[in-house]
Amino acid sequence: MHQDYIQPNPWSIIEEGFDKDRIKSSESLFSIGNGAMGQRANFEEHYSGATFQGSYIGGVYYPDKTRVGWWKNGYPEYFAKVLNAPNWIGIDLWVDGEQLDLNTCKKVVDFRRELHMKEGWYKRSFVAIMPNDVEVAIEATRFLCLDTDETGAIQYQIRLLNVDAEVIFLPYLDSGIKNKDSNWDDKFWNTTKITSEKNRAFIESHTMKTNFKVCTFMHSELFLDGNKSEIKPTSKKDELSVGHSYVVDVKKGQEVTLVKYGGYTVDRNHPADKLIEAADTVLNEVSSLGFDGLLEEQKKAWAQIWDMSDITIEGDIKAQQGIRFNIFQLNQTYTGTDSRLNIGPKGFTGEKYGGSTYWDTEAYCLPFYMATKNQEVARKLLKYRYNHLEKAIENAEKLGFKNGAALYPMVTMNGEECHNEWEITFEEIHRNGAIAYAIFNYTRYTEDYSYIPEMGLEVLIGIARFWQQRINWSENRNKYVMLGVTGPNEYENNVNNNWYTNYLAKWCLEYALEQLEHVRQQYTTDYKRILEKTQLTNDETGLWKKVAAHMYLPLSEEHGVYLQQDGFLDKDLVRVADLDKKERPINQHWSWDRILRSPYIKQADTLQGFYFFEDHFTTEELEKHFDFYEPFTVHESSLSPCVHSVQAAKLDRMEQAYTFYLRTSRLDLDDYNKEVEEGLHITSMAGTWMSIVEGFGGMRIRDGKLCFAPKIPEQWEMYSFKINFRERIIKVTVSQNSADFEIDSGEPLEIVVNEKPITLSA
Repeated sequence: MHQDYIQPNPWSIIEEGFDKDRIKSSESLFSIGNGAMGQRANFEEHYSGATFQGSYIGGVYYPDKTRVGWWKNGYPEYFAKVLNAPNWIGIDLWVDGEQLDLNTCKKVVDFRRELHMKEGWYKRSFVAIMPNDVEVAIEATRFLCLDTDETGAIQYQIRLLNVDAEVIFLPYLDSGIKNKDSNWDDKFWNTTKITSEKNRAFIESHTMKTNFKVCTFMHSELFLDGNKSEIKPTSKKDELSVGHSYVVDVKKGQEVTLVKYGGYTVDRNHPADKLIEAADTVLNEVSSLGFDGLLEEQKKAWAQIWDMSDITIEGDIKAQQGIRFNIFQLNQTYTGTDSRLNIGPKGFTGEKYGGSTYWDTEAYCLPFYMATKNQEVARKLLKYRYNHLEKAIENAEKLGFKNGAALYPMVTMNGEECHNEWEITFEEIHRNGAIAYAIFNYTRYTEDYSYIPEMGLEVLIGIARFWQQRINWSENRNKYVMLGVTGPNEYENNVNNNWYTNYLAKWCLEYALEQLEHVRQQYTTDYKRILEKTQLTNDETGLWKKVAAHMYLPLSEEHGVYLQQDGFLDKDLVRVADLDKKERPINQHWSWDRILRSPYIKQADTLQGFYFFEDHFTTEELEKHFDFYEPFTVHESSLSPCVHSVQAAKLDRMEQAYTFYLRTSRLDLDDYNKEVEEGLHITSMAGTWMSIVEGFGGMRIRDGKLCFAPKIPEQWEMYSFKINFRERIIKVTVSQNSADFEIDSGEPLEIVVNEKPITLSA
């Protein structure tokens, strides 16, 4: 059973009715962000029930010392944690001496939340009967500004429904916060200074160890029946928090509104000794515009984003809501304005996975940002990895690799590996291949070859060196083999010859050789510089050729498929359909030992290789592998259904493709994996976009041309999307009986639709 309380709506996420058991799930689903920071949808006022408090700042982290049972050589020293940052949204409220707390109210009615995705704001409203029988109606609206991304704004309105009463508002800042997922209950923050002046307050603090300096700030204003009040607040301070108390006598039916602006200035962007000045400047800017003025700016900024990235679906409201929710969260997480930032699997919605960068960015997110933004944004994601090349070489050295071999981290904040499960840290090395694949994917899509001589070739050389050192020659097989790895399917650890990893390694070596030759011929100066820097020799490249040519790829003659790994057929091959439903998801019901011995696949593994390298295989081969592996796939990774949806569509299995699409697009809204309270699955949301554009739209790049093979699920009347292809905007509209392609401006463009060339003119 999936959860089913989110109201179907094309542009909004809506919850109606107050249910304490749903609080943490909704805090995830209604999260807001602006690329620079984000926050879970915690209540502004005090709440004594079960809640997961979370505010996060992009790029600010703490190296939490690794905690393992037995230390092994090569373990990362720490696990990077995205930090729960000082809280600026708090507004405590007392009515006639009683504090408002929805957990202790006699009754809460007309409770409603809405996340308005089209305009980028979140609103909560309710009527509460407090323990002292006072009835209050509250409406709280908030958003994080896209344009001035260091700030957010809250409008908190209260009306007394049955009495006149004294009301006290206490907007506050609090730096006494903790991470839910701390390994050793370390103190992550040190508060150094608290300042309060008139209606503004500032908390200066820094992170322990990493020493990021942050100023958390607020500015508040009070309005009575829409008019600005002259009531002066009194300041309340302790060693970790500061608040401003406004005491107001309120008549029954009167509306009182507190407007609060808040946010963070960080020494990543300002001089460390000028953070309060920077905060003052930004507060002057936002307070002069006012809440309504800022909201207008917010609507315009989101309109611009949606103009390019929206996907419309007619005839299926849940599918429409699902894809927009995914696109909205992707844009809240990463805007592409800061090349030091990347996309964490939970974005700004929770602490799981440390908020760091995984291979998900290159494998799943890059296509979305390439096609819905300009190519500069995608280039920044590649530059991020180039900037970390030295660290990737260090990571490989720690494991005994030499001569500039680079192993990119499984999890990172600054290029250093900080994941501490050995079977993933040391063995899930396929991540290296995803980095190389992203370079190929980017140049294929944009035709911007300049990235390779400028940065990419050095990355490819480091990766090729790693693969050449990681394999070994098997006399027995007369081939190069790769032992002790974990593929994308983490339900098989420490296996030999994972087909996906071996195939990827072979391809990386061939691709690196190809690019070396291209740069040698076309970019002589860069070629000389790179050879000098990397000390690459002909002996070395000769070895790469040999390894690529003699790589072992496990194959079952009997089944006519590549084997996921050497021992796959030794398993008890019971299909997922024959499992007891009560035992699903297996990761919440089975021991890890039982999972590892089972044939069950957490996410597309062999099929991930078929997705990346579709052109290397025939459709018949894809079908054979899909039919063999999909029945054993439990899809307990958020990254699994999207790949299967794209492939099912290619195989003309539209009902299956649609089911997978719905699962990927509503993974969090319907809480398929029963874990949404921990945060959203941001990186797999890009896979949802792929399901429509590459799956149903059939978009591919072949021989430098944009190709489509459009299909439509029978549940839909029509769908449309836009893509930015080499600075040209193409709009694709597919209905049950036609497919239309438009181009906005510029020279005519030749595309291929269902194998036939077509010329588009503006």
